[in-house]
Parts: sequence; structure tokens; C-alpha cells
Amino acid sequence: MFISQVDEDVALALVQPSFAKSYFSIVKRERDYLAEWLAWPPHADGEAFFSAFIESSLKGYAEGKSMTCAMLYKGEVVGNVSFNVISQSLKKVVIGYWLSKDFQGKGIASRCVTTLTDIAFNQLKLTKIEIAVATGNTPSRRLCERLGFSLEGVITQAENLNGRIVDHAIYGLTKPR
Repeated sequence: MFISQVDEDVALALVQPSFAKSYFSIVKRERDYLAEWLAWPPHADGEAFFSAFIESSLKGYAEGKSMTCAMLYKGEVVGNVSFNVISQSLKKVVIGYWLSKDFQGKGIASRCVTTLTDIAFNQLKLTKIEIAVATGNTPSRRLCERLGFSLEGVITQAENLNGRIVDHAIYGLTKPR
């Protein structure tokens, strides 16, 4: 298993089939909470949903198009963080993430996004990172701002979140010269 240790408590692990059970366990407990800002939780009806997600994610990784990692806190799967898109032609990545509500407020997502930022700029030699956040998702917006991302604009009617149309705030970070 590929693991990147972020610090003493937090690590990133490239998704693997054994994580399907942990992902589904989180969603069973927190479906309504996660569905507030993510479109997929109502459709996550079993471990098979996550097995298919992991298989697709590993294919995207093998093709160099994406990189999906579990966020581990003290060895436990607590969320997901990814390069949803890796664009070599544009020299940028698009980051997405979600974290179990039981583990929020510990800086886990911030540390993981910081680690992916380092990977994007220093290992992949890209120059731009983008994160799209529903405008009403204040905690995610604060994370972007705390990490030095700039609000580049708002796309109206960007996503249908389970029957609710939301706008996206687009945050960007450019590699320092």
C-alpha cells in the first residue's frame, strides 16, 4: 500500500479495495451530513459503490489523470482527498476532499490539502491548483483561505446537490516563482 505520512497522526494512502468498507461505514453514519455538500452520498448504497469508485480511481491514477487518497487519522480511514483532475497541458490540478464530521476541527483536511499542494508543485511540477467549493460551505471556504488560496470567481448554478442548485466559489493557488 502506498502511504505518504503527513505527520505523526495523519497520512495519505492511495485508495485500495480494502477501504470500501470504511468509506461505506462513514457514509452509513453520516449520509445526511455529507449530502449537504456532496452529490454522491444518497447513491452510496453499499460497499460495492465504493469498490467501483476505488477501481475507477485506480484506473485514473494509472493513466495519470487523477490521484485519489484516503485520509488516515491514527491509521483509521476518516475521509478522502484527491486530485480530481491532473492536467499536464494546463499545468494544474483540481483538488477535492471530504472528511467525516467526527474528525473535523483537528486540521486533518488542511494538512492533507497542504501535502497535495506540495506534491502538485514539487513532484508533479505543476503551477496551478484549483478548488471548487459550494458558496455556502463556509468551513471549506475557510480552509481554502487559510491555506492561501485566492477566490478567483463564482460560477452560478454550478451543481445540483440532491435537488438543491448551488453556486461554486472557485479558489486558486499559483506556484510561487
